[in-house]
Amino acid sequence: MNYETTVTADRADELSGPFDVHPDRARKRRRWVVGGLLVLLAAVIAYFAFARGEAPPPADAGAQLPVVTVVAPGRATVEGAISATGTIGARREIPVGVVGEGGRVVSVAADQGDWVRQGQILVSVDRAVQNQQASAAAAQIGVARADANLAQANLDRALRLVDRGFISKADVDRLTATRDAAAARVRVAEAQLRELQARNARLNIVAPVSGLVLTRNVEPGQTIGAGGQPVFTLAQGGEMELLARLGEEDLAQVTVGTPVTVTPAGLDRSYTGQIWQIEPTIDPQTRQGTARVALAYAPGLRPGGFASAEMRSGTVVAPMLPESAILSDDKGSYVYIVGKDDKVERRAVRTGMVTNRGITIAEGLTGAERVVLRAGGFLSPGDRIKPSLQRRAAE
Repeated sequence: MNYETTVTADRADELSGPFDVHPDRARKRRRWVVGGLLVLLAAVIAYFAFARGEAPPPADAGAQLPVVTVVAPGRATVEGAISATGTIGARREIPVGVVGEGGRVVSVAADQGDWVRQGQILVSVDRAVQNQQASAAAAQIGVARADANLAQANLDRALRLVDRGFISKADVDRLTATRDAAAARVRVAEAQLRELQARNARLNIVAPVSGLVLTRNVEPGQTIGAGGQPVFTLAQGGEMELLARLGEEDLAQVTVGTPVTVTPAGLDRSYTGQIWQIEPTIDPQTRQGTARVALAYAPGLRPGGFASAEMRSGTVVAPMLPESAILSDDKGSYVYIVGKDDKVERRAVRTGMVTNRGITIAEGLTGAERVVLRAGGFLSPGDRIKPSLQRRAAE
C-alpha cells in the first residue's frame, strides 16, 4: 500500500531539529546562544567583584556645598585717580560796555572768535556833533587868549605911566585883576577843550585787555548808551577753565597744582591743565564743591561745553577688591569673608579710591582675609561653602 504523508509549514517547524537544513533559522539560534553566554559571563564577574567585599566609595559630604570663588587681596600700592565732570568757561571773563555817552554805531571791527589786542578799537561811534563842539571850544580858547593879551598890554602901559603920576595905583590894581581874569578864562577854555576831546575819545569802544572775543551784541547803525548791556565779552588772554564738580571726599584729596586731563564731550582729544583754585564753599543741596582747572586756549575748548576730567590724588597702600565683591545696604558697605570651617562672615568696610583696577578698602580689611568675589547676594552669614581661592582680586 502506498501512503502519502502531507506536512504543513507549521508542522515542519516542529519536526525540524538539530538537523534543520534551513540556514536562516540556524543563524538566529546561534545568536541567542551567544547572547545568553555574555549575560552569564557578566553575572559571574559581578558576583566575584562583590564577593571580595568591595563597596562603592561613600559620597563626599563637601560635594553638596556650593563652590564659591574667593580672593586674598593682599595690599597694593595704588595711584589714585579721581573722575569728575564740569562745564568749560573763560578763566577771566571781561565784559566790555559803553564807557562814554554813546551814540550811533558806525562800524564794528571784531566778531566772535576773533583775537583782539589791548587798546584796539572794537566799535566806532558817530562823533559829528562832538567834533563841532570841540571846534567851538578851540575857538573859545582863541577868544580868551586875545582878551588875555589885551589885558596884559593895558597893564603894561599903566605900569609905565604910574611913575609919572598919570595912573593911580588903584587903576593899576584894577588892570592887574582884569589881566588875571583873562588868563584864567584861557585856562578854563583849554580845560573845556581837553574834556571834550577826552569824551570824544571815549565814544569809540576799545578792548580793555588782549584776548578772545566770546560774544558780540552790537551791529552797525545801532544806538548804544551808557548803562546798557555789554557789547562784547572777552576771555582775557584766551585762557579757559573747567569748573569740575567734586564730592567732599574727593575734594579733600586734591590741591592747587594737581594735574588734570580734560576731555570735552564729543571729542576724542584730551587737554592737560592743572587746578588753580578750589572754591571754599560746598553746595548744601548736592554736597559738592568746585575745583577750577586752568587750561590754555585750544579750538576744542568751547565755553559752555561739557567735559569730563581725570586727576591724580596721590598713592595709598591698601587692599583692593573688584566692585562685584563689595555689597551695601542701609548699614553701609560690607563684604563676605570666609572664616573657620569655611563659614561665611559679614565684615563692614569703608571704601577708598576708585580706579580702573578696582576699589581700595580704606578700613575693615588687612588683605589676608579670604573674600567672596561674587555671589555675595546669594549668601548669608553662617552659610558653609566650598571656597575656590583666587590669588588676587585684580587677576
